[in-house]
Amino acid sequence: MNVLDLFCGTGGFSKGFENSEKHNYQVRFGIDILDTSISTFKLNHKKASAITGDIRNIKKNEVMDLARIKKNDVDVILGGPPCQGFSSIRPFRSSMEDDPRNTLFEEYASYVNFFRPKAFVLENVVGLATHSGGKTLEIMQECFHSLGYDTDWRILNCAHFGVPQKRERFIMFGFERGVRIEFPEPTHYYDGFTIGHKDKSKIIKPLKVLGLPKSITAMEAIGDLPAISSGEKSESYIAKPSNFYQIQRRGDCKELTLHYATKHSEKMMEIIRHSGKNINCIPKHLITSGFSSCYSRLDKDEPAVTITVNFVHPASNRCIHPILDRALTPREGARLQSFDDDFIFYGNRSEITKQIGNAVPPLLGRVLADHIGKYL
Repeated sequence: MNVLDLFCGTGGFSKGFENSEKHNYQVRFGIDILDTSISTFKLNHKKASAITGDIRNIKKNEVMDLARIKKNDVDVILGGPPCQGFSSIRPFRSSMEDDPRNTLFEEYASYVNFFRPKAFVLENVVGLATHSGGKTLEIMQECFHSLGYDTDWRILNCAHFGVPQKRERFIMFGFERGVRIEFPEPTHYYDGFTIGHKDKSKIIKPLKVLGLPKSITAMEAIGDLPAISSGEKSESYIAKPSNFYQIQRRGDCKELTLHYATKHSEKMMEIIRHSGKNINCIPKHLITSGFSSCYSRLDKDEPAVTITVNFVHPASNRCIHPILDRALTPREGARLQSFDDDFIFYGNRSEITKQIGNAVPPLLGRVLADHIGKYL
């Protein structure tokens, strides 16, 4: 089944589709505004074509030529239109033509209308559900309905689906008219806080706690990686994987990559040694300001909090190692995002860290791929 990945970033989401063991997906095309992200996408999607650029400036006929695909040969379109564009969404006009005046959401809808996939998946930040009092979402769904697609959406927590991270996402499914849309059931149980929504039916939570394994914890995800200190690196595995998640992520990898720790100053090391669940654990004379989650340590017995683009710096959102005195390494961040160890990231340290933090967890992509494949 042929897949197009719009606003693809590293391609983690679509990699999850290719990793499906239940259905055979082939990613044919990706587009993103960042050149480093497209370089990473190409390294991990060998059979796909990819373009760096503003999606509004690329003609769809060019996409067909590049992807070597016809209009009616697309099965699934994926993508998360950047949320900056939502403030200017208008009641939908027409998406038949290439129009550089389109908002980024309208361009996504334009691809749906042009290629007529059997299904599409639109993922985004949880805030989309309540943007402009729900009006934005209403306009989006009206748009897809006018194009002949039925839609439904949910808010889900990745920790309920085997990802060792309490990352919440908005997910919309779209299918050609007449399909009864259902969403996947959680595979793991986590009883922590969820942002939520006034309509509780829109939140996917485990209905049957009994029998479900507990969510993967931070240490279960990264505990087999060498215990390096501030400023150190390691390029080889020392311990054997100790659980199924580690076995899956490591695969056949013999060489460890991206496992290098930020070199912290002595003052920062003193802050880190005091770190705990929140900033209140830090003596007041050591810091001047910060959010409650700054300079805070991950809980080893819980899934990680949402990984941000600055997770290699202790001042970011709870990104100090659960038991070691340093921030996370890029490899540890990738593990918490459910990237396999053989996934190749292109760019310098800062660019790679941002790619990891911005990604949709591949394991979430795989769960959704397994689910919607039943409809296709």
